[in-house]
Amino acid sequence: MREDQGDKTLFSPSEKANIASAAPLAVRMRPRKLGEFLGQRHFLGPDKLLTRMLEADKLTSLIFYGPPGVGKTSLAMVIANYTKARFYYLSAPAASVKDIREIISAARDRLAVSRQRTVLFINEIHRFNRAQQDVLLDDVESGVLILIGATTENPFFSVNSPLISRSTVFHFEPLGEEDILELLKTAIADTERGLGKFDIRAEKKVLKFLAVTSDGDARKALTALEVGVLSQAARQQDAKINFNLEIAKESIQQKTIDYDGTGDTHYDLASALQKSMRGSDPDATVYWLARMIAGGEDTRFIARRIAVCASEDVGNADPMATVLAAAAVQISEFVGLPEAQLALAQAALYVACAPKSNAAASAIWKAVDDVKSQKTIPVPKHLKDSHYRAAKKMGYGADYKYPHNFDGGFVPQEYLPAAMRKKYYKPKEIGCEKNIKRYLQKLQTLIENSRPRSSGELGRPVKRSAGKKDG
Repeated sequence: MREDQGDKTLFSPSEKANIASAAPLAVRMRPRKLGEFLGQRHFLGPDKLLTRMLEADKLTSLIFYGPPGVGKTSLAMVIANYTKARFYYLSAPAASVKDIREIISAARDRLAVSRQRTVLFINEIHRFNRAQQDVLLDDVESGVLILIGATTENPFFSVNSPLISRSTVFHFEPLGEEDILELLKTAIADTERGLGKFDIRAEKKVLKFLAVTSDGDARKALTALEVGVLSQAARQQDAKINFNLEIAKESIQQKTIDYDGTGDTHYDLASALQKSMRGSDPDATVYWLARMIAGGEDTRFIARRIAVCASEDVGNADPMATVLAAAAVQISEFVGLPEAQLALAQAALYVACAPKSNAAASAIWKAVDDVKSQKTIPVPKHLKDSHYRAAKKMGYGADYKYPHNFDGGFVPQEYLPAAMRKKYYKPKEIGCEKNIKRYLQKLQTLIENSRPRSSGELGRPVKRSAGKKDG
């Protein structure tokens, strides 16, 4: 637990300065006021909601949600400088219920004696379990405590609903390239907190490389800059440092892919992949597929998504899509990465480029809904299993007509009671399904033309060899 206002320590100002100087560049370059804060202009800027709240010192409980390195903790530190309230910092992985109760007790006393409010910032609040989060509820609701929680996970899943309802959620976006470029330039020029004591020469294209490869993570970009500069300063006699592209690439090493295999990224990318296949965009399909593969997603999960899309969105418009998807499931299971990406790409691209029909999917959805919500239809006697001795005594299968005993392999007969008959499958005029549609229309014509005008036999039977049992 750290109390950032009213801090009473045994360290002198010079000793505190020494401790601060040991902090990484990303920590030293944190903004001290709103004017230095970069990004998040959708809620922070002139006349924006959070800005108005700070200017009026009318802060309510907040939840900061977004990826690492986008300013959640930095903004909380800025708020600490703006508000007149007492500010406390807790890191959820290291905090306990006892720590929370001590802060709440002090906050209640402070409010009663001096009417001063208390702000509690909890970093990684999603790491608190339900019981720890519940300890905060009453005092957040009553106003004894102003909570600021920061999380990289979707708070609507990771934070208790009652706590969410008492807070305003702000979604942080990755920083833009221009914001990170500005931050890097400031760090190079700043002699107090940055690297201004070094004579650094860095072309814009080199800094832009860091801005691109950091993927909107300011901490990652600043760390790479610091590593590159300090590693050269340690082995050079003069103060001139040429921060070139080679040094930049070496400093940032391999680009880190932001991917959470169980969180929002996992589901968002799966959704983007399936919607791109459904939307017949092969380029978007292969990009989102690459994001999932590079992020370390389970190939079986990817293959299942492709298989679902093949059945749901392509269906009988091109049955080969399901065949390829099934093959991708087997191949990805059998060979693994990196070779599995070839089969996954082939299947995903085939699905994306195939004609689309969800007629088969719609048919089963509607039928299942009817089965669950309407009266259950018993199987007609002539359709029941007749392959046992007692069945014949009960007349099961007695009136069944074996279609292959008739011209064209078809004979009109009742498969659903007429009163319950419903059109579930409606094939579309696309791909293979248009042929299915025409065939079904042909059968319907046969049914209409062969309706009995008398009690005679429907259809014209053909001669078959003896020994074939109907049903």
